[in-house]
Amino acid sequence: MNQPPSPEPSTLPKSASRVAGVVLAAGSSTRMGRNKLLLELDGESLLRRAVSRAAANLDPVIVVVGFEADRVLEELAGLPYRAVVNPDYQQGLNRSLQAGIRAVPAVAAGALIMLADMHQVTTEMIATIILRYQETGARLVISNYDGVDAPPMLYGRSLFAELEAMRGSGCGKDVVRRHRSEAVVVSWPAAALADLDLPEDYDRARAKLGTS
Repeated sequence: MNQPPSPEPSTLPKSASRVAGVVLAAGSSTRMGRNKLLLELDGESLLRRAVSRAAANLDPVIVVVGFEADRVLEELAGLPYRAVVNPDYQQGLNRSLQAGIRAVPAVAAGALIMLADMHQVTTEMIATIILRYQETGARLVISNYDGVDAPPMLYGRSLFAELEAMRGSGCGKDVVRRHRSEAVVVSWPAAALADLDLPEDYDRARAKLGTS
C-alpha cells in the first residue's frame, strides 16, 4: 500500500499511538578507521544529529551502544534518551536491534528503528512515518528509497516477537520481507539513503555541505 509523503509538521503529539525510537549506535566503524558516530557534519556529530532528530517525535528514544560506549554516551549530554549497552555488538545489527526492542516500554505501541549514520534522515521524515502509522494502524511502515527498503522502519508491537527471534545481521529485513504485503510504504529520494561507511563517504558529505 504505497502512500507518498506530504509536508507535515516537524513535531507530532506523542500521546497518539505512542512510538518509541531505537537508534542503533553500537558498531565499531571498522571501514571508517575511527568511530564514525563522533564525526561532525555541519557542526554536529552524526550521533547527536540522529538522536536529537529522533527526540522531536519519539518517546522514549533508546540508544543502543557497544563500541566505545562511554565516549558515545558522553556525546549525548543534555539530550533525552535511554542507553542500552549491547555487549554482543560485534555479532551484527540484529543483536543491537533486539536489545533496543527489549527496552521499549509497554506503553509504546510501536518502535521506529534508525541507523545513527544515516545523516540525511530528517525530523520531517520521522514525523511523516509516524503519521502514516497513526493514520492507518499498519503493523509495519517501510521507508523506500527508489526501490530500496531501508531504515527508518516502524514496527508495531505485534511484530516485536518476530524481531526478537531473528538470526543473522539483516536489521529486520526478514520481518519486512514476510510482512511487506501488509505494510505502508513511504517513498523518499534515493539520495536520502546515504550512510557513512568509508572515509570517502564522509568527504563527499562534507563537500556537499560546503565544509572542509
